[in-house]
Amino acid sequence: MNNISYVLITPYTIVKSRTGGLLARLMTRSDLELVGAQMVAPDEDFVNAYAEALRRQAAPNPSFLADYVERSLAPSCGRQHRSLFLLFRGEDAHRKLAEICGHLYPEHRPINSIAGETIRDTYGDLIISEDDPEKFTFFEPAVLTPRNRTEADSNLRLFLGLLKDSDNIIDNVKYPDPSKIERTLVIIKPDNWVFASARPGTIIDMFSQTGLRIVGVKIHHMRQEEALEFYGPVEDVLKAKLSPVLGKKARELLEQHFALKLDDDVEKALSASFGAAYARDQFYQIVEFMSGHRPDKAETHSAKCMIVVYEGENAVKKIRDVLGPTDPLKAPAGTIRREFGSNVMVNAAHASDSSESFMREQAIVKIHKNDTAKLIEEYLGI
Repeated sequence: MNNISYVLITPYTIVKSRTGGLLARLMTRSDLELVGAQMVAPDEDFVNAYAEALRRQAAPNPSFLADYVERSLAPSCGRQHRSLFLLFRGEDAHRKLAEICGHLYPEHRPINSIAGETIRDTYGDLIISEDDPEKFTFFEPAVLTPRNRTEADSNLRLFLGLLKDSDNIIDNVKYPDPSKIERTLVIIKPDNWVFASARPGTIIDMFSQTGLRIVGVKIHHMRQEEALEFYGPVEDVLKAKLSPVLGKKARELLEQHFALKLDDDVEKALSASFGAAYARDQFYQIVEFMSGHRPDKAETHSAKCMIVVYEGENAVKKIRDVLGPTDPLKAPAGTIRREFGSNVMVNAAHASDSSESFMREQAIVKIHKNDTAKLIEEYLGI
C-alpha cells in the first residue's frame, strides 16, 4: 500500500556537510519518491513533544533516542539548529526507509558486522563505554525515521505543526558583519529527477565544498507562468544572439539552392522572421524543460526540481565556480556541469548570477512557501 514517511537529517549531519551523500543513499536504495523537503529549526516545545512521543513508542531502551533528541535537536547557546525534513512516498515507505537508515541499538548490530551497508553504518556513531558495555560515550544516529506505519503517522501529525509554523528559510545565525553575507539560489534541474539516481545528492555534495550553509530547501514543480517569468531575460538574449546567425545561414542556403544573389535587406528580413522564430522555439524548449509545459502546445507532463538556498560570504561566486559555465563542454573538470551536463539547456543545475538575480528569482519561485505540510495534510485527511 502506498503511504508516506519521513527521514529527519540531524543538525550534526548537516553541519558536517553529509547531507548530499545521505540523500544519494536515500534516492538510490528504494523505489520511493522524494515528494517534500523542508529545512526546520525546532524550538524547545517541539523537541520536548517529539522526545516524549519517542518515549511512548515501543522500542528497546526507548529513552536512548529520546534523550538524543532532547540533547541535540533542542536550541543551545541562544540558537535553534537546522534539521532537514525529507518526505517520501511509496509502498511500505516506513519499512523501506527504516531498512535504508539501519538499526540504532548495539544489540541489533554487532560492531564487527558493520560494513557501511546502511546510512547509520556509514554516517552514524555509537561508541560503547569500555568500562560498561551497557553504556555509550557518544551517540549520533545521523538520521531519525519511524520504524512502522503507526509511528510514522503519529510523528507526521507532530511534524505537521512544525512545518506549517516554520518559514522555509532558516535565519538562525548572527554574523559579525552581515554586509558580507550573500544568499544565492540553486535549482537542481528536472534532468536529475527523471529516474531515481544519486545525482541530486552528489550535486549537493559537490556544492558543500564551498563551506556555505544551506538555509532553505523545497521540492518544486515549476508552473509554466513561473518558467516564462524566470527565464524571460533569456529570450531577448537568444533573439539577439541567434537571429543574426540564423538570418545569415538562411541567406546562404537560399543563395546556394536557387543560385541567386540576395542583398543585405533580405538577410535582415530573414533574421527578423526565421531567426527570431528559431530563437523563440529555443526559449520555449527551455520553458518546457523546466515546467513540462510548452507555451504553444498542449500540456505534456510535470517537471520536478529541487530548490536550495545557500548562505555565506561570496555565496554567488562560490556556487557558480563549483557549478561551471552554462555550456558543459566548456566547463572545467571537477565542476557540476562538466560532470552531469549534456548541453546548454540540460546542464544539471541553475545558480543565481548576482544578489539582484537571487532576489528576483526567489520571489518568482516563492521560496518562502513550501508544500510539504500540505502533502501531509492530504495524506492524513486533515
